[in-house]
Amino acid sequence: DGLRGDILIDVGCGPTIYQLLSACEHFQEIIALDYTDQNRRELEKWLKNEAGAFDWEPVVKYVCELEGDREKWAEKQEKLRKKVKQVLKCDVTKANPTGPVSLAPADCIVSTLCLEGACKDLATFRSALRNISTLLKPGGHLVMVTALGDTYYTFNKQTFSCLCLQKHEVEEAVVAAGFEVRFSEAQPYTVRDERMDLRGVLGLVARRCPSAR
Repeated sequence: DGLRGDILIDVGCGPTIYQLLSACEHFQEIIALDYTDQNRRELEKWLKNEAGAFDWEPVVKYVCELEGDREKWAEKQEKLRKKVKQVLKCDVTKANPTGPVSLAPADCIVSTLCLEGACKDLATFRSALRNISTLLKPGGHLVMVTALGDTYYTFNKQTFSCLCLQKHEVEEAVVAAGFEVRFSEAQPYTVRDERMDLRGVLGLVARRCPSAR
């Protein structure tokens, strides 16, 4: 709430749109970045309204209900489709995550459940934050959702590693990357779930220091 501007970049968008449904009301242009070809292709299928694309309608209706008008779901879908201008490959472990493409600095970056899956250790996580900070204008904002205390997750009978992070480690890494933390709140996750050992989820908003390079 209160964050707005011209360009928003979603770092590690996955094949999903839920994280952009509210953001599309506050930014004029959205650029979606992801490492895997499959995720980018799945997102593009939905953006182009192709046959076989995942049906996000129940989620869009739920978000619209949270925002106060459930009946605007079709309008919101079309608004988001129009605002996502590019879907590009990125690698957060590289100094220029979108290389060889160079992007105009964004007003805001959203990164949802991405870096902890992409980074093997805390040093790589801290480096990745510095790398994605270069995509942002000084004074721009970073909005992150990060898994806490999670070492693995399982999908479709395949297990993936996850960097086990604590709240203070994420906050310290964000500050070290040139940000001022504006909001940080951890929600415990207490559901017993054999597919992962998640302990909590951290929501964080930070502002890139104007002096950051």
